[in-house]
Amino acid sequence: MKTPKIKTLFLDIGGVLLTNGWDHKSREKAAKHFKLDSEEMNERHHLTFDTYESGKLSLDEYLNRVVFYEKRTFSKEKFKTFMFNESKPLDNAIDFFKTLKKKFNLRVVALSNEGREINDYRIKKYMLDELFDGFVSSCFVHLRKPDIDIYKLACDVSNTKPGNALCIDDRLMFIQVAQSHGIRTYHFQDLASAKKQLVKILA
Repeated sequence: MKTPKIKTLFLDIGGVLLTNGWDHKSREKAAKHFKLDSEEMNERHHLTFDTYESGKLSLDEYLNRVVFYEKRTFSKEKFKTFMFNESKPLDNAIDFFKTLKKKFNLRVVALSNEGREINDYRIKKYMLDELFDGFVSSCFVHLRKPDIDIYKLACDVSNTKPGNALCIDDRLMFIQVAQSHGIRTYHFQDLASAKKQLVKILA
């Protein structure tokens, strides 16, 4: 039986195209830079970050809970600038996926867990709207990976049958959940391997 043609890529952002928006390494750097208690900050982060990524808190509200619950010697704007500056491009991944999109005439949809302000900054800074045809971001749809409903929604809004989609993510669990919905997957680990494998998969 012939394998269905892939028409749509569901592409993660953090860990594939860019560094993660606000991961433990960035929080450790922030704690050192602003002289914060990293253990307390991380505990508060883990208690509320899912709510922020789900679009149910603003970045200001998140920071009020995690950092500015007491008086600080620095401003919220300085802290936010630090957060945004942690986003960096990975290799030439954005250009590679633009080339792949054009070569195979693909629809490309972002499927990512991101808070709204960080997501908006990254889209604008790295002109991600030139690559993506749509954004199924957790902050927009109020669902987060690995909730299977976000994968179902991505298929619905892109009008793509699961067998015609390829989900690319650096998190193995997220790949496995996508597979459980019948979506084909690629576990992204580095760009060099992806360049070799994805052309074979899509050809």
